[in-house]
Amino acid sequence: MAFWLIYLALGAAAGVLAGLLGVGGGLVLVAALAWVLPYQGFAGDTVMHVALATSLASIMLTGLSSARAHHRRGSVGWGMVAWLVPGLLLGAWFGVDLAVALAGDTLRWVVAGYCYLAAAQLAFARPRPLRAHGDDPHGVSLTLAGVGIGAVSAVVGIGGGSMTVPLLVWRGVDAVRAVGTSSACGVAIAIASAAGYGLHAPAAALPAGSMGYVFVPAALAIALASVSVAPLGVRLAHWLSGHALKRVFAAFLVLVGSSLLLG
Repeated sequence: MAFWLIYLALGAAAGVLAGLLGVGGGLVLVAALAWVLPYQGFAGDTVMHVALATSLASIMLTGLSSARAHHRRGSVGWGMVAWLVPGLLLGAWFGVDLAVALAGDTLRWVVAGYCYLAAAQLAFARPRPLRAHGDDPHGVSLTLAGVGIGAVSAVVGIGGGSMTVPLLVWRGVDAVRAVGTSSACGVAIAIASAAGYGLHAPAAALPAGSMGYVFVPAALAIALASVSVAPLGVRLAHWLSGHALKRVFAAFLVLVGSSLLLG
């Protein structure tokens, strides 16, 4: 029962972050699961892989809830989503193969380092002038960027928001619209990545309830809680200014990266 309560609390936090920052809460979920899973019988070298896979599985529903709420407010650029998704799916599938081949400790350092780099990029990059509504970026360049975003997302267990949001902001999309578009893109990443992790056979036997590297009970509990609170994060995203939203995002990434290094 205690573990169910922990997973529900994590899901609530992930849901708010999904709506507020355009991420499925993946980074905070990976960090938290890396702390919790050993107490449920997961061996040391499988913990990070299971944390990544379980985070991505839960993001499928979290991202859907967040994207739906953003769509209702008109903050999803579906044209941008259409250009990004083919690359996201391809990159995510290859990213899973890479992650499975890496040692657990290596994955921990990769995820932490990624958090710091993304925070610095978001905090210090100079965006282009904002585009007019209806003049969203498009073209093959977005699809190619999607390949990289999908691959890295699968390796670090996220819905890609910490790359998609900075990319779109840099291309002149306002922060709230970038967050909404990222939420929709995260669903595609999560589906491809979770399927890839679920189909891989772990080298060591995992506790009951595991499907490949996905720990299904944790993923379901997290998703149930996150879906119910994601619209709250969307309301907060529309309430905050674009500059404040970027500062919150950068601080969040630094905090998560530090928690992984301390673990």
